[in-house]
Amino acid sequence: MTDLPEIVDSHCHLDFPDFDGELPDVIARAQAAGVTRMVTICTRLRNVAQVQAIAEAHEPVFWAAGTHPMSVAEEPMATFDELVALAQHPKFVGIGETGLDYHYTAESAEKQQDSLRIHIAAARETGLPLIIHSRDADEDMARILSEEHAKGAYSCVMHCFSSSRKLAETALGLGFYLSMSGITAFPKSGDLRDIFSAAPIDRILVETDSPYLAPPPFRGKRNEPAYTAHTATRAAETFGVTVPEFFAQTTANFDRLFSKAVANQKAA
Repeated sequence: MTDLPEIVDSHCHLDFPDFDGELPDVIARAQAAGVTRMVTICTRLRNVAQVQAIAEAHEPVFWAAGTHPMSVAEEPMATFDELVALAQHPKFVGIGETGLDYHYTAESAEKQQDSLRIHIAAARETGLPLIIHSRDADEDMARILSEEHAKGAYSCVMHCFSSSRKLAETALGLGFYLSMSGITAFPKSGDLRDIFSAAPIDRILVETDSPYLAPPPFRGKRNEPAYTAHTATRAAETFGVTVPEFFAQTTANFDRLFSKAVANQKAA
């Protein structure tokens, strides 16, 4: 797939043990597949130094950080000041991932909501996009995003979106973006593809969420940023456009939302 045009993996986890000892090769394969930039996500603030170091060591890699909702009960609550301070790093481009997950960790729902609001405040303050994880929490998610947006605008991407049409419509109505993961390329994900196909194409991003959710033909194996191209190729069919058109559009969308990454590259 080396002849594909440029694309961005807007969400991956390069600090996870799955990539230990292989990062240079993983990043090289991504670039060979046309993936020119990657955003690696720190999900626990105690791992900030490791994630920051990856971004500093590899020119195509940017980073974001927050407390994952599934970790809120066992991690110290991220503070507004901590998140705003992290945003001073030149390659730090987003706040999160944060959000709500009631599938496995519903018992910490109230604490997750408090954490989410802190991250939203930091996104609003810094002007960086909020990165949202949402699972089995559509009603509360739509309510909190809307309530907070009414207090002051902020930008946001619904990462690895696989929730309801109603939540998609709420997010899009607030001016947010939806991100397509390998799930959207699975044969039985027709209903999810229908939700995406109804969205404006200028509000769509692509991601791997690697090492998870590898798209066909790699499903069941470790995912990696190079496979963004496979998800995006299937996604082009969903939107009825050519592969080069979809790659170019989602790259432009990324540049618009993650504008700090563009500014960093121009300054480099």
